[in-house]
Amino acid sequence: MPNLPLRRRKIDIFFAVIFSAFAITSVISDLLPTISVDFSPASGNFLVQGNYWYAHDADPLFMNPPVWMRFVTGLSAFVYGPFYLVLVYALLTGRNWIQLPAVIYATMISVITGVIVYGVEFFGEPEFQTQNPLKFLAFNLPYVVIPLILLARMRKPMPFTRRF
Repeated sequence: MPNLPLRRRKIDIFFAVIFSAFAITSVISDLLPTISVDFSPASGNFLVQGNYWYAHDADPLFMNPPVWMRFVTGLSAFVYGPFYLVLVYALLTGRNWIQLPAVIYATMISVITGVIVYGVEFFGEPEFQTQNPLKFLAFNLPYVVIPLILLARMRKPMPFTRRF
């Protein structure tokens, strides 16, 4: 069965837009704690100030990451970020070979972010618990929910031969 044209796979257009945004946020957000940038409101750097605004009350784990969290943000900056670009290409061009990597990615990020990071932010050591759960979830829930929807999209072989 041939792949459906992109105009009939609107979910893939949605994914392409979202994962393009995720690629950008991987670089402008997750790279900073990975390379030990100090988040300071007095910094003259717009990206640092933006990350400080987000993290100071919503994500202390991100703002002052222990080594293991720097591995998590490093995965996002150096693995997920480039993968998002490959994923967007595959989604837009209907490349079925992306199915297994997409399933692996969606599973990894759902477990690492949705279980480990959320677990620490909500139930972990007091210094790492979010003081603003709504803000935390507003910024972070898409990084778990969208990959789970992608996982559902990739559930059967030849995903681009059907709309969803």
